[in-house]
Amino acid sequence: MAEVGIQRHKQKLTGVVVSTRMQNTVVVRIERLVQHKLYGKFMRRHVKYMADDPNGDCNVGDRITIEECRPLSKHKRWRLREIVERAA
Repeated sequence: MAEVGIQRHKQKLTGVVVSTRMQNTVVVRIERLVQHKLYGKFMRRHVKYMADDPNGDCNVGDRITIEECRPLSKHKRWRLREIVERAA
């Protein structure tokens, strides 16, 4: 009997490449705005994700979109989807 897999919606995020030093991997910084609960001031929060770049197309400063995937290594759970804007 064949098992039926559940098709899950993959999360997509847009950020800026901050490092390309690893082979087939880029580090992407994702920024978001969060409002302080008490004072109401908007603050910038960021997180860095390692993403798979199999062809090595990205450069530092590029704005890219990444999407969730299965775990590729200890830290990589994201894959390059598209390059939105090249660095100047």
